[in-house]
Amino acid sequence: MVELNRILYVEDEPDIRAVAKLALEMVGGFTLEVCSSGQEALDKALGFAPQLILLDVMMPGMDGPATLAALRELPELAAVPVIFMTAKVQPGEVAHYKELGAVDVIPKPFDPMTLSDALRKIWERCHG
Repeated sequence: MVELNRILYVEDEPDIRAVAKLALEMVGGFTLEVCSSGQEALDKALGFAPQLILLDVMMPGMDGPATLAALRELPELAAVPVIFMTAKVQPGEVAHYKELGAVDVIPKPFDPMTLSDALRKIWERCHG
């Protein structure tokens, strides 16, 4: 199985972005491309070639589901697993995100010390 390394992380909230970046780079040892909007993710995704996309749901302008739909239109990214991060984690909401094509949903607030392990478990499940 290929080891997870390159994560495209999309989050509009600077404080959450900073905590997750620290958690994923320092604790997890991942290589991150951090984007503050869906449009920035679209601009940077192909050049970065992510193995996994971590995507906030609620963002101004292009929200998470719209960003996911736009990323899926790029053939190079069509098969890249996407995980949504959101505070909206009612069973119906989670089911909806999975219908949109997300492989999983990580609830906010997340634990910075376990975030990397959670991503690795999802990665292994996708590639198991």
